[in-house]
Amino acid sequence: MYIRRTTIKSRKDGKQYYTYRLVESERTEKGVSQRTIINLGTGFSLPREQWPELTSRIQQLLHGEALLFALPPKIEEMAQNYAAQIIQAQGKTDEDKSDHREVDIDSLEMSRPRSVGCEHVALEAFNFLKLGKHLKALGLNDPQIAAATGTLIGRMCNPGSELATHYWLQNVSGLGELIGYDFNKLSLDRMYTCSDQLLKNKEAIENYLYLQEKQLFGFQETITLYDLTNTYFEGQCEANEIGKFGHSKEKRYDCPLVTLALMLDGSGFPKSSQVFKGNVSEAKTLKKMIKGLERKGRNPNIFEQQKATIVMDAGIASDDNIEWLKGNEYPYIVVSRKRHREFDEDKAIIVKHEHDYTVKAQKVVDLENDEVLLYCHSTQREKKERAINNRFTEKFEQALKHLEAGLHVKGRMKKYNKVLEKIGRLKQKYSKASKLYQIEISKDAKSGNAVKISWTRKAEPETKDGFPGVYCLRTSHKDFNEETLWRTYTMLTDLEAVFRSLKSELGMRPVFHQNTKRVTGHLFISVLAYHLVHSIRYRLKRVDITDSWSGLRKQLAGQNRITASMHCRNDDIVHIRKSTRPEPRQQRIYSALEINYHPGATVKRIIDKSSAITDKSKTE
Repeated sequence: MYIRRTTIKSRKDGKQYYTYRLVESERTEKGVSQRTIINLGTGFSLPREQWPELTSRIQQLLHGEALLFALPPKIEEMAQNYAAQIIQAQGKTDEDKSDHREVDIDSLEMSRPRSVGCEHVALEAFNFLKLGKHLKALGLNDPQIAAATGTLIGRMCNPGSELATHYWLQNVSGLGELIGYDFNKLSLDRMYTCSDQLLKNKEAIENYLYLQEKQLFGFQETITLYDLTNTYFEGQCEANEIGKFGHSKEKRYDCPLVTLALMLDGSGFPKSSQVFKGNVSEAKTLKKMIKGLERKGRNPNIFEQQKATIVMDAGIASDDNIEWLKGNEYPYIVVSRKRHREFDEDKAIIVKHEHDYTVKAQKVVDLENDEVLLYCHSTQREKKERAINNRFTEKFEQALKHLEAGLHVKGRMKKYNKVLEKIGRLKQKYSKASKLYQIEISKDAKSGNAVKISWTRKAEPETKDGFPGVYCLRTSHKDFNEETLWRTYTMLTDLEAVFRSLKSELGMRPVFHQNTKRVTGHLFISVLAYHLVHSIRYRLKRVDITDSWSGLRKQLAGQNRITASMHCRNDDIVHIRKSTRPEPRQQRIYSALEINYHPGATVKRIIDKSSAITDKSKTE
């Protein structure tokens, strides 16, 4: 076995370059000839003087021989990779023939473990949605599709940066074996350009996925959930035009932010996504996103003729947006920004009751604005609001009592103007609590000192403070009953769960890129990964498997592909590459998704006494 270098002249520019092969000599009827074992490609960069060490180590690995002297780490790593490629190289099918051998049990070795459990399920979702075929139709070649597959499934199974995904694909995951691609040949630069290629086809991919999901799962498009979230950058992003300081939902006010807007169907499948500057006003994004959906809606096969109901929270439901929705005939259910609150227990009905948690709703027709108001009272929300208010009011009252007690103590604050200033600062510090109080200060005309501070607590009528636990929904649906309106609104919690999944389960947070296009591409990959994750969870929920994606990942962890090597009595060396038997927890998921228990093919390589390599493989 040795390495052969071949000079090749490029047909395009006539330049010469080299390609490398690992070959061995074999005797035939026509004499000695060379047989290529594997192609090393054009990127093989090991100095010529180290080639004998590399080929010798590869032969040792294939023949199960012990290493006598330590080699440089680079040579050992290359030898391990090339030996694995030789063992895994495709050969003839064994046609289920039994192969009984006498082996030396003490010679048994297990090597090259690679995870395949999560990858197997993620790849099944990728193929279930036929995303690879669509990428091919968009003009991506096979290596580019392989890079896209690795990028998306890496984001699902091992969330992180493209650099982290690149390492995972080459050193930890067995995904390459499942799709028949050697990720050791994938450069880091191609990983970065992969996001560029996906982003270039963003609208086409999002349209395709939503249409495919709609056809496969048979849901009707009646609801559009809309909300925004943001994530932060590591670094100052001076060259990034969308990285801006703003209100961080992770409390990272020290970092620039970028905002992701997402529209979901009521079934939880993303319709559309868009990236905005980190300091964008939520209310100003709605029109742009809906107009984007209208452009997509020119294809009648993608969106229904009847416009879907827009559901959003108070941050986006400005009066201008409501008027725009009315003018464009979009039905809506939104959280009201108005301060007015009312609630009549006698006119309300129960829309949810679980143990000590009850939600009641009262429907009120607003003739002036031609809409329906739904005042909802939640016992849990009331407890939470009262606890928060009590915490701050107690602190505010303690501060007032301390100030009032000091009016008659030597050395403490007494001057009327100073006491007024102090109370003003307390009101500013406890702004939520202080608005519930009416404070009076008595002044001694002779000394000019404050002699008494008195206060009374009284919530302002018809406001949130006067009706703890009550919130208001606005809607154009006059024919919906209380329960339908409330349950439709609560779908927004699904969108909040999506954002949590994107950030904590799918590596959207933080962003390390500094280039604007790469930042947008990074977020788009997370959104695409969510399409696959939600399609998996949607199918599993049908059979009562309701775990989160992080929970499913933990259950799928532990199934690996390994190589078992052993010496036979006749001096042959047998290498068997196969997946471990799945655990019951994994079998449960595989059965629900109707996929094979044993990811990948079982591959057998026999190294005989004469050093010839025999190829046998069997797909289970």
